Amino acid sequence: MVSDENESERLSSDLALFLSNPTIQSCLADGSLNLSSYSSTIESELKSLEDSCISAYQENAQLIQNLREDMDTCDLILASLQEMLLGFQADLGGLSGDIKSLQEQSRTLGYKLQNRKGAEDQLKNYLMRIIVPPSLATMICSGHMGQDFILAVQELERKYQYVHSRDVLFSQGMRPDQTPSGNEMKQYITQLRYKAIARIRQYFLQTFSQLRKPKTNVRMIQINSLLKYTPLMEFLLDAKVEIYNEVRNVYIESMGITLYALFRTYAAQLALLDNEIASRNDVIAVEDSSLRDVWTRVNMSKRGDAFCLGSRWEALESSNDMPILAHVALSEKKQYPYEVIFKSVMMHLMDAVTNEYVFVRQFFQEHGADAFKGIFGRTLSLILEQLENYLFNCYDCLGLLLMIKQTHANKRMMRERRVDSLDKFFDSVTNLLWPRLKTVMDKQLRSVRDGDVRKLGTIDLHAHYVSRRYAEFTCSILLILQKGTKNESISKKPYTVKVPTTSVRNDKRNDHNSRLYFTTNGSTSRRSSLDTSRQTVSHRGSAGDMLLNDLSTLQDEIILLLQRLSESHTTNKKKIVFLINNLDQIISIFQERRVSGKELNRFVEILMQQRELFVEEELLQNFSKMIAFVQQTEQHMNRPEYGGSQSSRAAAEGHKLEVNPQVVEGLVREFASTWKQGIEQINRNVLSFFANFRNGMEVLKQVLTQLLLYYTRFQDIIRKVWRSKPPAFCKDLVSTSVILAEIKKYALVI
Repeated sequence: MVSDENESERLSSDLALFLSNPTIQSCLADGSLNLSSYSSTIESELKSLEDSCISAYQENAQLIQNLREDMDTCDLILASLQEMLLGFQADLGGLSGDIKSLQEQSRTLGYKLQNRKGAEDQLKNYLMRIIVPPSLATMICSGHMGQDFILAVQELERKYQYVHSRDVLFSQGMRPDQTPSGNEMKQYITQLRYKAIARIRQYFLQTFSQLRKPKTNVRMIQINSLLKYTPLMEFLLDAKVEIYNEVRNVYIESMGITLYALFRTYAAQLALLDNEIASRNDVIAVEDSSLRDVWTRVNMSKRGDAFCLGSRWEALESSNDMPILAHVALSEKKQYPYEVIFKSVMMHLMDAVTNEYVFVRQFFQEHGADAFKGIFGRTLSLILEQLENYLFNCYDCLGLLLMIKQTHANKRMMRERRVDSLDKFFDSVTNLLWPRLKTVMDKQLRSVRDGDVRKLGTIDLHAHYVSRRYAEFTCSILLILQKGTKNESISKKPYTVKVPTTSVRNDKRNDHNSRLYFTTNGSTSRRSSLDTSRQTVSHRGSAGDMLLNDLSTLQDEIILLLQRLSESHTTNKKKIVFLINNLDQIISIFQERRVSGKELNRFVEILMQQRELFVEEELLQNFSKMIAFVQQTEQHMNRPEYGGSQSSRAAAEGHKLEVNPQVVEGLVREFASTWKQGIEQINRNVLSFFANFRNGMEVLKQVLTQLLLYYTRFQDIIRKVWRSKPPAFCKDLVSTSVILAEIKKYALVI
């Protein structure tokens, strides 16, 4: 059944192929195809093809025969080759077994070689770690102490640590020192290690002994002979702690003795250079007898060094300055204030501490911090003792404050260097300086508070030496406090004071002219503003506040003392002149030193008040009648029944005022005849009373301005009383422009 299906499929494919012929398709389409004829045609064609094939075979029969013979020959050759290859295959099978045997033998030999090489390396490493070469032993026992010796010691220490190691285990759990060779070499390495310790100890002790020799450059020994051998100290710390501590203690003792001797000698030399600035008698309100000696007369205006800062502020300048070379200064016979000597000692101390701080931490490493106290303990105690001895007889406030500022600056500098070893020392220095400064400040306060006017020398109209001493002292203190602060308030302009006026209902035009006229430099100026803010000063806590409070108290006491001194004069005018001259001297010194703040402002306010009082006193001397008339009349005109100052009814009903025409006429004629002489007398008085030209000009300006204002108010009263019909004596009134022109003459002459 399967064959029938195959035949059917083949028949279908043949029919499909038959129908795909275009010729057949066209014949079938037009009906012209005859299947019987077509079949016979096909058969004839097949017969023809068969005949042609037979003919071709017959023609090539010989060739086919030859090809058959060649194929038989090839079959024979291939058969022989197959037999040969089979023989080769049998031979190769035997060689493969030999090769496998050789590979196994080679693998076994490789394992043996690898094991022997590993054993050789371990044995070599073991022997290298326990065997001491002759060169190493020679270097340890007698070699030069240098870099090669350090390398030899380090190599010996590695061998010692290996032999005694409990972490290295061989077969059967044996340690290096349990092997026969390790046990034998352990004794030799230990003995050689003791030899190295002894040589290192001897070297360091000999080097430390050089530190005690005079004129030794300690820093060079530390760099060249000690720091290079820091690994040897590490070796001692691991090998023999007792020897390490001995060497460390010897260095601490040697360096402590050396530094103590150096600073003691240096301090003794600097003590010969001390220029004593202040003594027990150098107080502000010093008695006149203390200023005299048997050869000279007293000089009240002399500036004492104990109060004038001068160039002493340079002690607060950059710390990069060189310290004092004592031998050079002694040969040149120089003298220095104690704060300069103190600064020089502190600079040497800070440099020495910094060097030692760095050295001991490099040389002794983690044990270096403990060495500092032993090295510098005696030296710091010596410096504190010498400072305390100096402070027993120190009365120099400026020097004490300068040293306090230096101490704060030194503490900041050491913190910038990241060296905190001197913090407690600086605190001790500060605790010595502040109480002494308080004691000396209290002495200054007591001298002013308890000052006996009868013992303070001659008291004339000029400035007293007490005011100069106070001004110099206060300015110096404030300048020192201001040094190094960012908010310094320094006044660089001379002071000017607003002219006070007491006029009532003044003529605005004349008042404007009088205010514009006088200035200390010849130009016009209305007024100057005073800085009333306190400068910010640098101080620390309650100690700085205490000093500022003492300055404030001292200012109060000096004002009271000046008032007591002024009472020595008989007239009120002379008292005022004395106070003005002293206040002006204080203010002038403040401005010369470029110091401003509440101290200066307070003195300026008091000076303004005293000038106002002097103006009234001076005008009353020559123009008392006119001033009294103006004041009484204005007071009478301002009463409520006359409308007060807010109504014009009093001016309209001026006849109701009780004004005597004869009195007014007398005042007009008297002023017209004497005003020039009065101004001239005022000018002479001012020039004789006030030695300071600038102060005299300010006072003269105020007096003449107030005179002009009084006369202007006098004219206003006349115009208001006789508004409808001016009296005949009005023609004798002096014009304010004439008076102002006369005042300008004095200004031009000056």
